[in-house]
Amino acid sequence: MKTGAGGNPWLVLLAVSLGVIMVMLDGTVVGIANPSIQADLKASLSDLQWVTSGYLLALAVFLITAGKLGDLFGHKRVFLIGVGGFALSSVGIGFSAELADVIPGVTPVGALIGLRVLQGLFGALLQPAALALLRTAFPGEKLNQAMGAWGAIIGLSSAAGPIVGGVLVEQATWQTVFFINAPVGVVALIMGTLLIKDNRAQTLARIDWLGVLLLSGAMFSLVWTIIKAPEWGWGDSTTLTFVAVFAALIGAFIFWQSKARQPLVPLSLFRNASISIGTVLMMMVAFAMFGAMFFLGFFFQGVHGLSPLEAGLRMMPMSAGMIFASPLAGMALGRFGPRLTMAAGLLITAFSMFLMSRLSIDASFIESGIPFLLLAFGMSPVFVGATEIIVGNAPVELTGVAGGVQQSAMQVGGALGTAVLGAVMAAQISATLPGHLGPAAQAIPAAQLAGLEKAAAFGSAPPGLGQPIVDAVHNSFMDGMSVAFLVSTGIAVLTAALTLFVKAGRKAEGQPVHMG
Repeated sequence: MKTGAGGNPWLVLLAVSLGVIMVMLDGTVVGIANPSIQADLKASLSDLQWVTSGYLLALAVFLITAGKLGDLFGHKRVFLIGVGGFALSSVGIGFSAELADVIPGVTPVGALIGLRVLQGLFGALLQPAALALLRTAFPGEKLNQAMGAWGAIIGLSSAAGPIVGGVLVEQATWQTVFFINAPVGVVALIMGTLLIKDNRAQTLARIDWLGVLLLSGAMFSLVWTIIKAPEWGWGDSTTLTFVAVFAALIGAFIFWQSKARQPLVPLSLFRNASISIGTVLMMMVAFAMFGAMFFLGFFFQGVHGLSPLEAGLRMMPMSAGMIFASPLAGMALGRFGPRLTMAAGLLITAFSMFLMSRLSIDASFIESGIPFLLLAFGMSPVFVGATEIIVGNAPVELTGVAGGVQQSAMQVGGALGTAVLGAVMAAQISATLPGHLGPAAQAIPAAQLAGLEKAAAFGSAPPGLGQPIVDAVHNSFMDGMSVAFLVSTGIAVLTAALTLFVKAGRKAEGQPVHMG
């Protein structure tokens, strides 16, 4: 395999970052656009959940397979296909209503959800290929710096997303938040074509289709269970059935990978302890961060009553902090190594999560901004370090698969964190809401009380209620959010211990990989 992804590695970084910026912008603006989508397309809450879940499912199911396709057919080619497809599907989403008019039996919401699934598939092609291109463009001693710059660019796009999305939705239409991907995609395609040197395997191996089928089925069962378990119930027979299906399929996949001549994911990849631990680290950190952060949008908009743009500005210290924290994390990883740097980052993360658990119902910008800023400087060393450990320790022949593993761990961890911490929060709300209601709770019918508990999970209360009931709903939400952040605090502390067993990725280029 050719190991150079381009003449100037920093230009390669810029080219691939543009593609990922497109995905990051899309991920941060969809939540802001949802209310407008609901009003314009007459979408139900279930429809809006599928706008997010359909994308997440497609992304999580296809990431590792997409990484393998890059290893086989060339990461540049797969990256450009991902960029072009993502941009085109984004434009299609903006024309969902028009497409529904010309496609019999398809509703505007159905067209939007279908195109979101397509977006997820193309996003899966794009992201592992981007990481693999960075791995082959930068020499080992500069990979930390590259990952740090990569994190800064992601932080910048994350910070800009809510603000750009809020302005576009408020001043134009929700469709514009998807149309904006078109010019970004065109520039990414031009730069990628001109600046990235093609790198593909010298011998084109065949695709392990049985492995693809088994892994896709296992990932679908896992992510689908995570998404639906809060609705079904964690002990429900349907939930347990899907868990059993996942266990059977992942067991069959592992067995087949040990026997296949050209496996989708060579098991030897995980004999490297750093790759295995890095994958667990990525999953646990995503669990703690994305799971807990999910509730902050409801806190700012439901409890505080802020607009989407104002809520985005409240969270900006974290995203903006990553612009500075990620390059510093890259330098710290190069100087002090991953163990000390990542352990320190996780402890800072734990402290910031603890501060968030103490937020008051009327927290000021400063009170929420300080833990957000600390979180940026805590999470950046972990995300940059875990990515470098997974991709940097992988043989060059498997950088695409390693990138897919890294992205899959993040997606699964985030989805699991949202579901599990959501269940923890709901249980705490159910336990504390009657106490906040006081004697009035005795006069509220059970069905209405259950409705108040459900509303409290979103930080809001049904209209027309007295102020004491509204206060009780908000206070019970704060109790639930506090417990969720305390759980994340504990996970961050426990995860810090895992960093003692990792080492930096410095595998020599061209080192052979055993396929068994």
